[in-house]
Amino acid sequence: MLVKRLFCSYAKALNRLQRAPSASKHTSSDYNDVAPFECRFLVRNFSIDANHPPDDGQKPVTTVSLYHMKKIIKASGTVLGESVEGPTCIQTVCPVCHVVPGDAEGKPISDAIRRKIFVNKTTGNFTCSSCQYLGRWDHIEKFFPPTSRTPKTVQELRKLRDAFLELKGEHVSTVCPIPGDAIAVDTVERAREVIKFLSLENIIPDTLVSVKARWNEDKRELFIPLVDVEDRAIGYKTLHVGSDGEVFERTVPETNASGLIYLRCNPSNPVAKAKDLSQHNAILVLNVLDLLALGSVKLNATGVCLPHGLKALPQQCLPGLERFQRLTLWFNYDTAGWDTARNYAKKLDERRCLFVRPTDQHPTPFRALLEGTLEPKAILSKAQPILHQSITTFRSLRQDVLSDLQNIDKVQGVKWKRYPTLNKLLKGHRKGELTVLTGPTGCGKTTFMSDYSLDLAQQGVSTLWGSFEIRNTRLAVTLLRQMVGRPLDENLSEFEQWADAFERLPIYFMTFHGQQPIKIVMEAIEHAQYVHDIQHVIIDNLQFMMGVLDESKHLDRYWKQDAIIAAFRTFATKRNCHVTLVIHPRKERDTDELTTSSIFGGAKASQEADNVLIIQDKRLTSVRGKKYLQVAKNRYSGDLGIMPLDFDKASLSYAQRKKKPDGDDGGSNEGPAGSEQIDRTVRRAF
Repeated sequence: MLVKRLFCSYAKALNRLQRAPSASKHTSSDYNDVAPFECRFLVRNFSIDANHPPDDGQKPVTTVSLYHMKKIIKASGTVLGESVEGPTCIQTVCPVCHVVPGDAEGKPISDAIRRKIFVNKTTGNFTCSSCQYLGRWDHIEKFFPPTSRTPKTVQELRKLRDAFLELKGEHVSTVCPIPGDAIAVDTVERAREVIKFLSLENIIPDTLVSVKARWNEDKRELFIPLVDVEDRAIGYKTLHVGSDGEVFERTVPETNASGLIYLRCNPSNPVAKAKDLSQHNAILVLNVLDLLALGSVKLNATGVCLPHGLKALPQQCLPGLERFQRLTLWFNYDTAGWDTARNYAKKLDERRCLFVRPTDQHPTPFRALLEGTLEPKAILSKAQPILHQSITTFRSLRQDVLSDLQNIDKVQGVKWKRYPTLNKLLKGHRKGELTVLTGPTGCGKTTFMSDYSLDLAQQGVSTLWGSFEIRNTRLAVTLLRQMVGRPLDENLSEFEQWADAFERLPIYFMTFHGQQPIKIVMEAIEHAQYVHDIQHVIIDNLQFMMGVLDESKHLDRYWKQDAIIAAFRTFATKRNCHVTLVIHPRKERDTDELTTSSIFGGAKASQEADNVLIIQDKRLTSVRGKKYLQVAKNRYSGDLGIMPLDFDKASLSYAQRKKKPDGDDGGSNEGPAGSEQIDRTVRRAF
């Protein structure tokens, strides 16, 4: 019956697919990672921005049993052969490509035609090595042999298999090849010419030949291919020199690239017959310049350049790193690079990861090569593992303390561009913290939070929006209008241009609406953080998760809220992700100012929060009443104060206006001394 229901659902989806218009006309290179089969049968608890295709489509992280997957794969070993379990994936032969239900079971498969799949041990996603198709475990689980099947079941499975292969085949050729007018850098002489033009005299020409680089003479642009686990080029990185002489790097495709760049470093003693460790040790860097710098160092290891740097590490890249037993993460020596390294290590299996500590004495490979003050090999020898420990000492924390002191601006977090006053008070937006925002009904909490999060997203902070009160379409309209600064309904000719720009922002949306259980919401958030490296989660608002807890009839309402806040607090700390909770206040008199005690529920919300922001709205109780944001708690620096909120209806934004130049009476609410007035307002709050 289960198979019959699955078949019916698949048949209905195929009918919809045949009736639906072709989407190829509207598909760009950014959508190449979307698997057609999985998009049609997508069942998930949240959706994502169009520029960030659903590269996974799997159920939340905690719903896939590793034991169950290993049991099924192991049982099929008599037909598919022995599987290989790696640090992050289980490698086996694809049961769909090579096994026809009822016919091929029990027949040996030659190694020449084997197509491997890599099953992620955390999410259950599988990646096909031949076409980089990414699908869900429950889509392929039923095809693993051997099973006792009736003739009717076998016939249904054959139809499912044919539909699966047909849709899967449409995804095979979705690659981004290097432009054909680029010539191969296959000689040392040509590599020297390229290096001279790019002003990279410290780079050894052989490294460009090793990475199979290509050069466009007319555009003066260098192309380095990104290869998959089968060593096929599926994308590329480009290097070009800007007008100021700085080298710029770009990745194609811009999101969810599944390829890596490999460079075998020169061993210190190539004549010796020692064991070749380059096949087992890898050094992970974020950009091409650092990778090329590693080629100039005598190391018995393989350099690997990640496709998207600090932005994200797609699941499709993990199979390409399975063969390495030790990974050394050598990222930018700032707090952002350090935090990203720790998040990436959880994906890659912390037990095999080493870290180069981010201090001034440990610069990135290219910078170390330029400065020449410290040998890169000496820096690499100081890499240390970070394992989860219950007890530590100051000696273990010493380098972390030094890194924080040397990078004090980065430790303070990402600065807001729209709210300079918040930078003075909160210092910045930091990972791993919990922020609570409250304010009276109708004061503009959602509008302010969308403007607040858009500012951070435009600076690269990956954001997951969970709006339980309003539809995602309406929220997206608000965000787009705040980014443009004026109503687009009056300028529809500009919509495509601004929509394309908005798609490039790392903003994701959960599809929940109304009351939802905390367990389902947390599964979706954990899934998004793992797959898309989310750095900021917004929940608007908390009350929508309080009415449907398990055994809700027997639980106190305050206890339920405390349990939800504890779950978000644990997630923020464990996953190093900033969480912002919007909570309604208690019903109080309009004439009274809200305080931390006004937050609905018990005291746990204000106690657990690192920051408490309160929107005070006095426009209805006073003739000259104003609306302002009050920082009522600031655990990082302790600075408290207020920020005036002047609403601009055209842009739906509270962004603080810049001071007008002398003689310009453009109607600004701040006047010539706007910044000084804000500073005095802040000081009065102390």
